[in-house]
Amino acid sequence: MKIKKSNNILRFLKLVYIKLFRVHDTPQRIALGVGIGVSLGIMPGTGPIAAIFMALVLRVNRAAALLGSLATNTWLSILTFFLSIKIGSSIMGVHRQDVHRNWVQFLKDFKFVTLFKLATLKIILPVIIGYLVVSFCLGLIAYLVTWIIITKIRNESKSRINISF
Repeated sequence: MKIKKSNNILRFLKLVYIKLFRVHDTPQRIALGVGIGVSLGIMPGTGPIAAIFMALVLRVNRAAALLGSLATNTWLSILTFFLSIKIGSSIMGVHRQDVHRNWVQFLKDFKFVTLFKLATLKIILPVIIGYLVVSFCLGLIAYLVTWIIITKIRNESKSRINISF
């Protein structure tokens, strides 16, 4: 049973490798797909479907966008939540502890009617701004790292082909 699971994992990793590195697409389009996927995977309420849609609209690699979104969709949630509160609070000029405390209370007593109150905007806006900054920065980092890796792998494979001739 363990062998079958490890074979499935190896097949999945091989598929990821093929979709990202051996696909006949430019490194920029692949890297931009990963960056968009990572960015939308971090933003709450978005995810793989939004990443694929944006990849279609921007004409970048859809597989890369999907993989980037799946790679960050849930496992970064706790870290990005606290980081978003901190960054959003700093930008808005509010105390981080106040935003965190009000956010927890807002979620605890959530009702759709409270979304339309002006006081709710003071709670939600720093978190949204923080998430936008964090998702943009991590998406940009993912773009740069992916572009560097793909370019390096392709250059090495070209040099191996040139050496053999």
